[in-house]
Amino acid sequence: MASAVRAVIFDFDGTLLDSVDLHAQAWVEAFAHFGIETEHAKVRSQIGKGGDQLLPVFVDRDRVKREGKAMEAYRSDLFKRNFLDKVRPFPGVRPLFERIRTEGQTIALASSGKADEVAHYKELLDIADLVSVTTTSDDAERSKPFPDIFASALAKLAPLNAWDSLVVGDTAYDVQAAAKAGLPTIGVLCGGVSETELRTAGCVAIASDPQDLCDRYGESPLAR
Repeated sequence: MASAVRAVIFDFDGTLLDSVDLHAQAWVEAFAHFGIETEHAKVRSQIGKGGDQLLPVFVDRDRVKREGKAMEAYRSDLFKRNFLDKVRPFPGVRPLFERIRTEGQTIALASSGKADEVAHYKELLDIADLVSVTTTSDDAERSKPFPDIFASALAKLAPLNAWDSLVVGDTAYDVQAAAKAGLPTIGVLCGGVSETELRTAGCVAIASDPQDLCDRYGESPLAR
């Protein structure tokens, strides 16, 4: 963190959007459709991973091979039908992005979501004009805690690199994935993960939510 931050890479769910419980409920209902009983809290603790990493926590390996793609497709369709319009932004997202851009820094979005969902979220957050780079599930072979999505964002940010950049995320999976890509992470608490867990995972700083990070921009790692 000694060099100036020139690019900020943001996670979506739980970081910019109040969507974690909605994603968890969609998974619970999708699992139930396939005869798999799960608990909301246990599923919620896995949100931040993509389906490729979440499914094996609840489904045996052989069944994942047979039905994993069908389960993911069902969950995705269910989320779009019943939950997508319930997602709301956390406070302060656009003001934070405006501050970052005013400081001459580049903004990237790193999501494991589908391209159409990401496009919807950018419109919901009113940030499309402030974002220079966007990655989706199409840009990563493996989801967090693997580093693929952040590595893809860095590739699109070139010639900026990991030394110039940092991540803002809400889960230990964000921190782990970012670290594997050589990126430090500011953790936000609005996704429901405790400060202790985020600091243990390796966060270099903690903020309550995007508004808090905006209000304290000058004392955060963003200003270094």
